[in-house]
Amino acid sequence: MNAALKYTLAFALAAGAGHLATIMAAPRAIMHVALGKLSNDGAAINRFVFGDRVTRQSRNVVRPSPDLAYASCVYDLSGGPLLVTAAPSPEGGYVSISVFDARTDNIAVFDSSQHPQGIRFVLAREGQAVPDGERIVRAQYDDGVILDRRLAPTAEMFAAADQARRMDSCAPL
Repeated sequence: MNAALKYTLAFALAAGAGHLATIMAAPRAIMHVALGKLSNDGAAINRFVFGDRVTRQSRNVVRPSPDLAYASCVYDLSGGPLLVTAAPSPEGGYVSISVFDARTDNIAVFDSSQHPQGIRFVLAREGQAVPDGERIVRAQYDDGVILDRRLAPTAEMFAAADQARRMDSCAPL
């Protein structure tokens, strides 16, 4: 085998291994950075944090919508399951709750069109005991983030959505 072919083969193997490693590691690395920012470097775990009204300078969420009120709960299931509740917005305002795991996978979505009286579920790892009669979302990893997004295109609607979202809970059972 000539030297050029050996170097080409070595380069192709290294590039393939690097590509595979990047694809496998990137989601976890991205979520690690996001969880740190959303939890104020770990100070706010298993509780909702409420974002200010979005302006042109807002960048906590990539390209945030100025028509939404955001809240997030960075979760840690290593101590057990969490009970997550989201109050309905007044006057039938739209609410969406999304659960993302440590690899950025969206593992659950609930919205006010399906749950107009509010959203309630238990978030747990496989094998963790959960109460009977509760809606269960199973996570593959201990950590991730829950996003609450509420329609709030005006200052008045933002104030109403803000008041409603402050009743949200993301806490150990």
